[in-house]
Amino acid sequence: MHTSKFIRPVLRWLIPSISEESIGRVQLGVRKSAHMTEYAVLALLIWRALRKPAHADRRPWRWKEMGMGFGLAVLFAMSDEIHQTFVPSREGRVLDVLIDALGALLGLLALRAWAKWRGRCGDGVVGNSDP
Repeated sequence: MHTSKFIRPVLRWLIPSISEESIGRVQLGVRKSAHMTEYAVLALLIWRALRKPAHADRRPWRWKEMGMGFGLAVLFAMSDEIHQTFVPSREGRVLDVLIDALGALLGLLALRAWAKWRGRCGDGVVGNSDP
């Protein structure tokens, strides 16, 4: 999707004197933030598939499941960037893999914080390994 079709008109309406360079920076930030969000969701979905949580799940937190969710999301990010090297109008970048990985990690850490806050980390021991 071309973000310029949406972002440029909105920015021009909000800030008529905005420069093209500033619009470009905002577009880049929006695109990278969207990628981080997408990979956070992907990592959470992988975690959920591995964990198979039930309602009011009291099992202890398993860092192994988090690690698997993170690792698989990063592998997908890497494969996406490799694929982009074969598309003439695109290029694969290591920085984009790192941005996607950061999104996956932040999503999983947010899940861990939410589970701990809700008291849903099982026995409440931080860093508890697989039972």
